[in-house]
Amino acid sequence: MNRSPISQRRLAKKYLTALKELFPDAGCSLRFCSPLELLVATILSAQCTDVQVNKVTPKLFEKYRSAKDFAVAPLQDLEEAIRTTGFYHNKAKNIQGACREILERFNGQVPDSMDSLTSLPGVGRKTANVVLGNGFGRNDGFVVDTHVFRLSHRMGLAVGTTPEKVEQELMLIFPQDDWAFLSHALILHGRADCKARKPNCKQCPLKDFCPKINVDLL
Repeated sequence: MNRSPISQRRLAKKYLTALKELFPDAGCSLRFCSPLELLVATILSAQCTDVQVNKVTPKLFEKYRSAKDFAVAPLQDLEEAIRTTGFYHNKAKNIQGACREILERFNGQVPDSMDSLTSLPGVGRKTANVVLGNGFGRNDGFVVDTHVFRLSHRMGLAVGTTPEKVEQELMLIFPQDDWAFLSHALILHGRADCKARKPNCKQCPLKDFCPKINVDLL
């Protein structure tokens, strides 16, 4: 793909308009009541569906209400509480490690900057973007999960070979105020029509301007 920045922005504008019509209420599917709960839920969501995470977190957040609660909890108890989300050994260590850092360095409050968040154990840029965009209302980055990564290439929006490169491309062509919304809307579109194995291109509401890159329509 070799498009000018102007044509890329024009294409991006078409997608943004269409996605706002399709998914006007697109938002974070993880259930949370505070930045801390969102941080924990996002760590749990790695290699796990949001549906499953949402089954685990109500009891988890009832038992552990603060960063201190997570920090001082017996590790085995925490592991057992999150077992069904998978990879629970590493997730428990990361949650506890992050919460200890939050206590020691940030007065028990989840920090609201990219650098501070990514300095916490188990928190990469994607997790930080989720927390900033949905927990603090700050569009400092663009969440690129597997759905967004796949769709960005198929829809002619990016060519980057890593989530980080795709994120930078998306940030250049979409308005910053819409970054959080777009990540959720693209995820919903990826689940509804632009699926990994059998994209529903014939009935896709974006078919008129989507280039369908590397999609076998036969």
